[in-house]
Amino acid sequence: MISLLHRALFCMVAVAAIVYADTPRIVPTIVDSIPHEQTHFTQGLFFDGKDLIESTGHYGESGIYRRTLDGKILDSLRLAERYFGEGSVAVGDDIFYLTWKSRNRKPFAMKGEFRIPTEGWGLTYWRDALLMSNGSSELLQIGLGGFSVVGAIPVRDNGRELPQLNELEVVRDTLYANIWTTGLIAVVELPSGHVLKYLDFTDKAREIRRRFSGADVLNGIAFDGKDFWITGKNWPQIYKVRF
Repeated sequence: MISLLHRALFCMVAVAAIVYADTPRIVPTIVDSIPHEQTHFTQGLFFDGKDLIESTGHYGESGIYRRTLDGKILDSLRLAERYFGEGSVAVGDDIFYLTWKSRNRKPFAMKGEFRIPTEGWGLTYWRDALLMSNGSSELLQIGLGGFSVVGAIPVRDNGRELPQLNELEVVRDTLYANIWTTGLIAVVELPSGHVLKYLDFTDKAREIRRRFSGADVLNGIAFDGKDFWITGKNWPQIYKVRF
């Protein structure tokens, strides 16, 4: 137990040392918010038209939800208890939820499953392939044809690996990635994998965890075509932000 604790502490210190380098950090401004169920362990967040799609985790509690920006849930689907849900993304008529996809997006319906070569954490879509994080510093590109790995993008901050990449959102050729256990979102240039800057929600995340019992880490990034919306696991709100 002591050995495991030491390893975990070392990992957290190593991550902090990397992300608090000379790379610029920006504290976004919160301009609006909508209610968020505190029972939702947020794993993925993205917009489908004007609707916000959220995927959640935990065994026996994983599901996917479609909501309006006034907080009303329009549709949902729960995974079987044996699944721990992770990130999700829409591609064409399908929604990929790491190990399954839904064809007709209203209402949600199970379509099928496919295997992935590693753990799956975050998911987005870029240049005709799924882009997946797995907790490392490397993003895997997964082809839609056979769902095999067709490429990999190492993410670096000033030449150093940036581990713990989690939930993902792509806007054109820029990737936004939550860094697990931190209040930071890395802004990454694609395809180089070079970290341009960090969006720093550290103080807000700390405040939420202090005020709301059960609130966990920052996780969840969605872009509505103009503004970004962010939330966290078991947070009470989804926040609209600008930077």
